Amino acid sequence: MEKGRGKITVDISRPYALSAFIKGLEELIEVTYTDEEYSDIILLCIGTDRSTGDCLGPLTGHKLNLIKYENVWVYGTLEKPVHAKNLEETMDEIERKYKKPFIIAIDACLGKHERIGCISMGEGPLSPGAGVNKTLPLVGDLHIMGIVNMSGFMEYLILQNTRLNLVMKMADLISNGIHYVMWRLTAGEGNRTNQPTI
Repeated sequence: MEKGRGKITVDISRPYALSAFIKGLEELIEVTYTDEEYSDIILLCIGTDRSTGDCLGPLTGHKLNLIKYENVWVYGTLEKPVHAKNLEETMDEIERKYKKPFIIAIDACLGKHERIGCISMGEGPLSPGAGVNKTLPLVGDLHIMGIVNMSGFMEYLILQNTRLNLVMKMADLISNGIHYVMWRLTAGEGNRTNQPTI
């Protein structure tokens, strides 16, 4: 796990990557989230199932949607993805339904070749669609981004030709890590109901 400039990075190919992800996410939540201040936790998984590289969000949302915790809600799944065309509408819905939600935004992104396979987490929002030159609203109180391929040229084509194997491994790690952290946050150490296996 690497730390720097308010960000935490985890390489999924390293040993104990899941433990490092959990530790990093717990550290970020500790400094950004208080249950007295926020009404609900929203896991906002952004992307489309029509592009291999951009399906990290919907795949993660699909896996997280199988888990039920009190006051934790998932937006963006394979069945109902949240993408460029409906992001603003989804954010409007979240603002209407929840008094003061704490939003964890999850998305795929492009980056340097040596960073492919890394998950970057940090305080504050992410900018969906920035890698493919789309201007969309900033979203999230905390963000998680999976670097799925290389940036620099023909971004749409690069996303279309990203290996599903890498995206699936990232979705597994992110969903398992979030599952464990949400269980700790909502159920507590003493409650073994719905305890995740990691």
